[in-house]
Amino acid sequence: MPRLLAILAALGALLGAAALPCAPAQAQTTAALPFPPPVQERVSVLNARLGLHPDKTRLVLELSDSVPFTVSVHGSPYRVVVDLPDVSWPGGNTVMAGKGVVARYRFEGRDGGASRLVVETDGPARVVESYLIPPRDGFKPRFVLDIARTTPAQFAASAPVAATTGTASVSREAARPPAKRDPIVPVAAALPPPVPPRAAPVPEKPMIVVDPGHGGVDPGAVGVGGVYEKDITLAMARELKRQLEGSGRYRVRLTRDKDVFIRLRDRVAIAREVNADLFLSLHADSIGSAAVRGLSIYTLSDRASDREAEMLAAKENRADALAGMDLSSENDLVASILIDLAQRDTMNHSKRFANMALEHLGREVKLIPNKPHRQAGFAVLTAPDMPSALVEMGYLSSPQDVSLLSKSAHREKLGRGMVRTIDAYFKWLTGVQKS
Repeated sequence: MPRLLAILAALGALLGAAALPCAPAQAQTTAALPFPPPVQERVSVLNARLGLHPDKTRLVLELSDSVPFTVSVHGSPYRVVVDLPDVSWPGGNTVMAGKGVVARYRFEGRDGGASRLVVETDGPARVVESYLIPPRDGFKPRFVLDIARTTPAQFAASAPVAATTGTASVSREAARPPAKRDPIVPVAAALPPPVPPRAAPVPEKPMIVVDPGHGGVDPGAVGVGGVYEKDITLAMARELKRQLEGSGRYRVRLTRDKDVFIRLRDRVAIAREVNADLFLSLHADSIGSAAVRGLSIYTLSDRASDREAEMLAAKENRADALAGMDLSSENDLVASILIDLAQRDTMNHSKRFANMALEHLGREVKLIPNKPHRQAGFAVLTAPDMPSALVEMGYLSSPQDVSLLSKSAHREKLGRGMVRTIDAYFKWLTGVQKS
């Protein structure tokens, strides 16, 4: 989803502007004018995302170039303010929904060619760190702001701090006891001389949510020998989690780690709550013929996508329709177009993942011979801002598939193929070439 925010916000701004009345035409005269000086290209915000950590909330801005910045903390209301030079963020003045300690955030232009990012918090907060990651590994420069909760007493008692990092200046001021007009007195002291840049922290690992199908009172398909689909999917989900976390490249969350029932929409909600970068639902179907066997992958169908977009565009759903964007104030046309754009982009990513999966998994396990990539309206695939795929690992009506899926060696082999697929997908997504 974060990859869509800049595009969607810009489109929303354009659509909103189209509704404004045109000013009357003015009389013009022709005169010789000097050539204007060359316009220096403004730095742009290309992307924005929020991430949850056990002890903090992280806001990351991807920039077209490095910029200096100043960070300050304020009260009444509680907020963190990032002052920047003249930066372009198309549609950034739209109030973005928050998570964790961040209630919401917005971007605003300032007089004198300056810009400001205002991050409202849900209570007293402190800046843990703020720094700039220089361009590397195919990424543009990234501004990182880590915010954590604090107590009112600690908020009021904190002393001013100033520091520098690399080419970007940082000023972190803590709150002082409230004054009548301004509860915060800005720090006016000069910054110390620049210090050598420190090693930038490792970028946050992608979050993969693995969804073992069925569970609890819902056993799913009942296979040859009485095996339950819910047990097969849970065993495979645990194996995939083990391998993904063992690689050191991913964070992993299971929608269930025991035999419990979870509603379909709740499975998607779990993934969106942790800001998942990829959602994989695991299943093992059953069919009338014991001769049919093999793996297949489903992504969302166009028809189901249209229905979902229409439902999400309903007034009562708009505030949570797209992560990071509150569409509740948009008109029907704008909301529908933005949701549809997000849905289409997500479907394209899901299809890309499915094709990669068939390429890698086909080397390890048998695929069904007829159209192993299929499309359907499964409820777990309908998130408009999260690439999703449903993997049918085999048919429990096939004695051979049941035998394989019941063996840890086969699950380990299937897991290796999935990890290679996920590696290939994120290398493609970040533009990093295969080694």
